[in-house]
Amino acid sequence: MRTYSLFSRLAGIAALAAFISGCQTLGADGLVASSAPQELSGPAASAIAGDMVSRLAEQVGPGAGTILLKPDGSPFGSALEASLKVWGYAVVSDQKTDKEKLVPLAYVIDNFEGQVLARLSTGTIDLGRAYDATAAGATPASPLSIMRHG
Repeated sequence: MRTYSLFSRLAGIAALAAFISGCQTLGADGLVASSAPQELSGPAASAIAGDMVSRLAEQVGPGAGTILLKPDGSPFGSALEASLKVWGYAVVSDQKTDKEKLVPLAYVIDNFEGQVLARLSTGTIDLGRAYDATAAGATPASPLSIMRHG
């Protein structure tokens, strides 16, 4: 019986630790902190950002609201901000705005098995896609994944 009690405690502690660490990665707006590798080339970052923003516009409408974006200083963060502006979105980096409709936007770019995985997240939708990236650009390597919240 004592072994079961010890196991239950360890499992409970592990579950609590996982829950707490998951909460710590969320920002004040309920989204993960934006991140992208610095080694992603400028042309690849621009191609991925352009494709993802066009898909975001298909889902939420072009220029719908002011985007709250907290870039991480990577080439992708800069490319994403530029693409959002091309598509007619107003972009702010803090919450001080007179606009009524503020849309927090986060991104995560990661490398996995030779591909670049991209995700854009708002409070209502997540978009994800894999890309084949080179120094000269990037092309989609998977269908677009769309997940709606609430």
